[in-house]
Amino acid sequence: MSSVRSFEAGDIGTVADLFQRLLRKTDAPASADLKSYLGTLFLNDESLRTGLTSRVHVRDDGTVAAFLGVLPVEMEFEGRRLLAANCGSFVSDDRDPDPFAGARLLREVLSGPQDLSFSETANEISTEMWRGARASVLGPYSLEWLRILKPSAFALEAVAGRLPFARAARPLARLADTVLCRRREKPVWFHYRPLPGKADSFVAVPASDDAFIAAFLKFAQAFALRPRWEPPVLEAMLRHARRKAFHGERVQHLVKARSGAVVGAYLYYGNAGGVGRTVQLLAAPGQESVVIDCLIRNAYERGLVAIRGRTLPPLLPAMVGKKCAFVHGAATIVHTRDPALLEAMTAGKAFINGLVGEGWTRLIGDRFE
Repeated sequence: MSSVRSFEAGDIGTVADLFQRLLRKTDAPASADLKSYLGTLFLNDESLRTGLTSRVHVRDDGTVAAFLGVLPVEMEFEGRRLLAANCGSFVSDDRDPDPFAGARLLREVLSGPQDLSFSETANEISTEMWRGARASVLGPYSLEWLRILKPSAFALEAVAGRLPFARAARPLARLADTVLCRRREKPVWFHYRPLPGKADSFVAVPASDDAFIAAFLKFAQAFALRPRWEPPVLEAMLRHARRKAFHGERVQHLVKARSGAVVGAYLYYGNAGGVGRTVQLLAAPGQESVVIDCLIRNAYERGLVAIRGRTLPPLLPAMVGKKCAFVHGAATIVHTRDPALLEAMTAGKAFINGLVGEGWTRLIGDRFE
């Protein structure tokens, strides 16, 4: 009879092969690097200490058919210390005859000791599983914003995702963008041109991990429900986030006023000619528009063709007028039996997504040798 149990060291090889075949879309054997990383991420002292362990679904013959990765997150709300389960990485063998394997995995995880459970990477199938467990989709957290900077180059990059040889036309795309952007004095949605504005009174400067952590801890205080992390926890997360080979160079900046006061910070990845991916965008209350402008301008100056990221409710009003497009890629979805926590999350008072999610792990955007 099939069953669900905790993820063990002996499962790593099978789960790594599932990652390769189902998420990386390759039949190549999983590398030692990927296997080691899965163990580091999901079989650690924090999981054992909190009792929040990842789960596997096991067939009648004892083989692993599905995996749900769980990362413990310490949080706080109105002076209370909470434990959250970040349920991100989910893989299920499409050749498994049991259609309820994923639902059983999720039900087992949700019955754990945590105060709330969430995922920021739920696809359509996962979302329906969560809904079946009476979870709530957080609409304002479930959107991706996209700012196109160079339209021709952006279109070419989109095509090159399927037809790599199309990148040979990059010089023509640059010429077309020069013509399209000429004589434009007002911002339009399909391209970007830096114009004088309030952001000129601020500067974006490279941030050390210590400086970025200090900014994160400061600006997270604006949220009623937020992570309760000591600096060493964030230091470890930023070490994981140092490299994302598929996403490009890491850009980690503070945004400062002329007085030297830090009003925001951002972390994104991207190379010239590519689309940047923002992992975290932080701003002091009232300075959201300035920080967004600084991020977009920096991406443009570095030669990116577009920049994208996940929404947070406090940032949405500041994005009005920035000529951003909003699309749905994956859902942010939560489960809790505490009405006060659910109200805080549905009201946009929770700090989730970005570093309070999966975006910092190497599983998102990195290459395993």
